[in-house]
Amino acid sequence: MLKFVTRRVAQLVPILFGVISVTFLIMYIIPGDPVLSLVGERYDDETIGRIREELGLNKPLPIQYVDYIGKVIRLDFGRSFVTGRPVIESIKEYFPRTLLLAFSSMLIAVVAGVIIGAISSLNRFKWLGRALMSFSLVGVSIPVFWLGLLLIYLFAIKLSILPPSGYGNGSLRYLILPAVTLSFASMATVARVSRASFLDIASEDFIRTARAKGLNEFVVFGKHLFRNALIPVITIVGTDFGSYLGGSVLTESIFGWPGLGRHIVQAILKRDFPVIQGAVLFMAVLFMLVNLMVDLSYGFIDPRIRVAGKEE
Repeated sequence: MLKFVTRRVAQLVPILFGVISVTFLIMYIIPGDPVLSLVGERYDDETIGRIREELGLNKPLPIQYVDYIGKVIRLDFGRSFVTGRPVIESIKEYFPRTLLLAFSSMLIAVVAGVIIGAISSLNRFKWLGRALMSFSLVGVSIPVFWLGLLLIYLFAIKLSILPPSGYGNGSLRYLILPAVTLSFASMATVARVSRASFLDIASEDFIRTARAKGLNEFVVFGKHLFRNALIPVITIVGTDFGSYLGGSVLTESIFGWPGLGRHIVQAILKRDFPVIQGAVLFMAVLFMLVNLMVDLSYGFIDPRIRVAGKEE
């Protein structure tokens, strides 16, 4: 197991270096000048030159790149061009709210998706199973921004039972709509994959043997079928949770959720390079760590994977 972890961590290093390099270069390729965004419409060349020198933007691009790499190695993401605040402090402020939204969405997606998948697999030849699979197909197809606006119109405007946007000091009422919106596509995917996995595992010999031994159906499902059917579900959960942490930009913007994704959008509009680079790098590291944890979790769920790892 230690050798596997070491090999996986070593594979992350070039990926991380690539993310740092691409993020840095993109900031200087996209249209827009951060200095002009700061000074507004009225400015003179002397002011522009002084600000560029203060921000270090007057140096040649290769030197800026080397300086940035050196700062990242020291875990220094720089300071915001707009506020002068250290980027790491902004991440500490906004990320817990994004984490809350991502965790809540993933919990909804997993619980509801596995339940829907299990029910539809047990009723695959009945109208209930077909209806649930049709629902999951719709869930995969609906765009996030459209679903968010639809939920706001229905529950906030028409029924007036939930707030349309905001954070509300972490109140559950403000979390429900963005969490459901963000979880909907994953819930549908988990439902379809878990259904297929349940049906596949149910046809295995060890399941038939367990039933032939006279074991209770709940024991067969819970101890043998359910555990072995989780492998593909965990892959989706890990990938989607990582994308939630870094890809909740639309949901946070629609619902005015003050998370890191919305903070990145505001930084892009203001050409605040250090904030964009630091936040994107932070999200990339999180995504890679989540995928590493997913790989490690396989061995704990399926003993056959641990045996195969020892044989290697």
